[in-house]
Amino acid sequence: MSVVAGTANGAVAEAMRQIEPHVVAAYPITPQTEVVEEFAKFVSDGRVRTRFVPVESEHSAMSVCVGASAAGTRVITATSSQGLAYMWEMLYIASGNRLPIAMALVNRALSAPINIHCDHSDSMGARDSGWIQLYCRDAQEAYDTFIQALPIAEHKDVRLPVMVCYDGFIVSHALTRIEMLEDEVVGKFIGPYKAVNPLLSRENPVVYGPLVLYDYYMEFKRQQVEAMERALEVIVKTGNSFGEVSGRSYGLVNSYRMEDAEIALAALSSTARTAEVVADELRDQGIRAGVISPRVFRPFPAEALMQALNGVKAIGVLDRADSFGAGTAPLAADIGAVLQSAGSNIKLYNRVYGLGGRDLTLNDLKEFFLSLERAGQGEEELARFDYLGVRGG
Repeated sequence: MSVVAGTANGAVAEAMRQIEPHVVAAYPITPQTEVVEEFAKFVSDGRVRTRFVPVESEHSAMSVCVGASAAGTRVITATSSQGLAYMWEMLYIASGNRLPIAMALVNRALSAPINIHCDHSDSMGARDSGWIQLYCRDAQEAYDTFIQALPIAEHKDVRLPVMVCYDGFIVSHALTRIEMLEDEVVGKFIGPYKAVNPLLSRENPVVYGPLVLYDYYMEFKRQQVEAMERALEVIVKTGNSFGEVSGRSYGLVNSYRMEDAEIALAALSSTARTAEVVADELRDQGIRAGVISPRVFRPFPAEALMQALNGVKAIGVLDRADSFGAGTAPLAADIGAVLQSAGSNIKLYNRVYGLGGRDLTLNDLKEFFLSLERAGQGEEELARFDYLGVRGG
């Protein structure tokens, strides 16, 4: 194992090199560009034997990935924001055909107006496209999770594409300490690719892209749902196996100081790390604060989430994406549904923050934590849905 100073983009490019997929098709887009730039250098320098396809658009990138995966090869790509939106049609083709493609998604706001900075509107827009979604809090998790993505995607009980999401610029470009595994360790962990029903097989000819009407279409979709359900166990097993070779195990939900927490903040990605700092400060003041961060958003880890929330009186859910007209944002909607199904009395308060890269300060989080404590004790009435850091409110 080696320790380097690097960025998440550079670390993911290194993970791609260590995996050495058969095909990478990608188009550069800020803030993902460095990933494919670095990987293209590896190909040019002969450090990896991957067929790199520099396409003319993101739609074409996913189209190439779909074709290459269906043909029977291991496939990787990367994108951000409008690039993911441009892939929209092909995302459903990939998941519906059960193609185990891995994609690095560097989260960035969607236009309009044009914005190149971080929020989660891109991945949240694709949350029902049939892709597994894994979220990373820092560069180390981005590197580790990308290595785990293919064993999850390619598992015989899953066979679904995987999106590895991390925050644009905040994580993608921040220089930090990263522990990297040796090439041989990664190669052994990933293992050789075993194609399932490859399109180009002479011994077992198959057809991809058939027309399926109301007679069997629902059965196809039901199979995808069942694969998602099975993926939860596979994700945990893969995270444990990764821990055996790296010393860093992974599960479904990251919990911080939740053992006796009475109030908690829930957030995806890098914001959870910031919230942990505030939780520590409040703990020093005698306030039992904790932080939970779902590592897996699709499939949604309902049971693990409820276990993490045991004993909590009030939870504040932070969403870096909005859901226009819904009255609640995506993460809060899912957590709220879980609480309701479980008959929980936990009070939930949803706040949208950080759209287009707007900063969320330590003081913002501290004030939200304190208002949760007062609400949990019945001392304050809070709006169930609101915004943090927006002008005029």
